[in-house]
Amino acid sequence: MKRIIAVLTMSAVPLWVGVASAAQAPAAPVAGRAPLGVTVIEMEAVVVGWSAKHNLLGKTVVNDKNDKIGKVDDLIISPSKDGNTPAASFAIIGVGGFLGIGKRDVAIPTQQLKIHDKQLTLPGATKDAVKALPPFVYQGK
Repeated sequence: MKRIIAVLTMSAVPLWVGVASAAQAPAAPVAGRAPLGVTVIEMEAVVVGWSAKHNLLGKTVVNDKNDKIGKVDDLIISPSKDGNTPAASFAIIGVGGFLGIGKRDVAIPTQQLKIHDKQLTLPGATKDAVKALPPFVYQGK
């Protein structure tokens, strides 16, 4: 995997060029059509970004005093303001309870979460304040 990333980051050709032969020049983008995949520059952002599966889901959220607030149970992906681009807009955090008993979910806008020393932080939050938020309930459940 590291070898693949190294090769991709050294290349100046966007990844969306695909498997075209080296002798064949990449086709120019067509107006109104977006390339599939990511460019090499975008791949750099992917490599340093956080993985929902490995870095977010199930991870503890603390406040700025390092008190445990809850754990990230889910991420809600919704359309952006332009209506076309999906984005992780809410983190569903399980709060309260003990060993899963009495736990409930609350929705926290992702903009309110901060990353500090590889730890998810919800500045200014207290356990009581988060428990007082309305519960998040999935539609159709």
